[in-house]
Amino acid sequence: MVEKLISFSLKNRFLVVILVMSLFGWGIMALSKNPIDAIPDVSENQVIVFTEWAGRSPQVIEDQVTFPLVSNLQGIPDVKTVRGTSMFGMSFIYLIFEDRTDVYWARTRVLERLNSAQQQLPPGVTPTIGPDGTGVGHIFWYTLEGRGYDLGELRTLQDWYVKYALQTVPGVSEVASFGGFQKQYQVSVDPHKLNYYNIPLADVLDAVRENNNDVSGRKLEISDVGYIIRGLGYIRNTSDIEKIPIGVFNSTPVYISDVGSVAEGGDLRLGIFDENGEGEAVGGIIVMRYNQNADKVITAVKAKMEEVAKGLPEGVRFKTAYDRSVLIREAVKSVKGTLLEEMLAVSVVVLLFLFHWRSAMIILIQMPISIAVSFIILNAMGITSNIMSLTGIILAIGVIVDDTIVMVENSYRHLADEPGPGNETDSNANKHVTT
Repeated sequence: MVEKLISFSLKNRFLVVILVMSLFGWGIMALSKNPIDAIPDVSENQVIVFTEWAGRSPQVIEDQVTFPLVSNLQGIPDVKTVRGTSMFGMSFIYLIFEDRTDVYWARTRVLERLNSAQQQLPPGVTPTIGPDGTGVGHIFWYTLEGRGYDLGELRTLQDWYVKYALQTVPGVSEVASFGGFQKQYQVSVDPHKLNYYNIPLADVLDAVRENNNDVSGRKLEISDVGYIIRGLGYIRNTSDIEKIPIGVFNSTPVYISDVGSVAEGGDLRLGIFDENGEGEAVGGIIVMRYNQNADKVITAVKAKMEEVAKGLPEGVRFKTAYDRSVLIREAVKSVKGTLLEEMLAVSVVVLLFLFHWRSAMIILIQMPISIAVSFIILNAMGITSNIMSLTGIILAIGVIVDDTIVMVENSYRHLADEPGPGNETDSNANKHVTT
């Protein structure tokens, strides 16, 4: 088989050259399209289901949320493991799929099961699917800095302006906010006053909920002019909440201001985010989607941040806390430098030891072609250009050179043993090779 392949190649040299050049060009294209990252993504193929039920203990969450969901999510095709975790007010379920399973197909199957599992959950409890990112998808962290702005104002700016703008960047799965205070209108009720006016706490909750709403009316025509009637009832400030009626006492309406106080505050926090020991900070985490080019996504995020910065209030600016593109470029630069140094060293060694430029050219031509073809295989297998894959290519260069030297030397030995004109020249070349 090998003899037939060699014979075919010798008889069709032009065809072999065209084939090799085509593979080399294909490899160059694959090299330009291969995603770049600092580290390989070896995380599991998983889908996360998150459910929030505020104020409930971990045991209640386990019995009424986690257990029903885990029971219904069992048996999904290609699922290896279903893990559930319950904590105060929250439930997390991790579904681990087979590595060959498409992650978006898996997310669709999970959504189908959640539709039926919703019926077994308490009223008002709705499970949601986590972002389509991997365990190494946190590619960029930033914070917001602004003199004269408190943590609540910066968090509001992050949640209602910056976050929505950055989520439009292609390849971004989620922008997770952290730090600061989430703004709330907090009603502090005096239980003694509620008892005095004989008003249940549930009536206060219902009154606040029902009075924060716009209602629609109907179309009214007067003198051939149509008017749309609607009631505007959205809460705009604390005084609007204080004026909400919650009951009647001795024919006198009772308002929220009569039984308590209203103030602006922040949501209950389970932790804080401190930046370099200099105090609390507000910012966001960019989470990348599956099978995306981390370097390109980070570049697009930075370009979008420049646009968003134009709309920020005066004195507020972005500050980079973590940028994986720096690690990516430094790692790839280091590995590429080592790769070029090794190719140069091998070229010098081959020329010195073989002392035959035609033999050396065979080896030197084979190295870039083999490296280019390897990126075709990397793309086919979904492997990124990272420290591990590029280091493997570096280690393989030694094997490529060794095999080529053995084949070239073997070819010249056979040519020297063959009788015929020009044998003396081939013998001299063989002497140089074996030396």
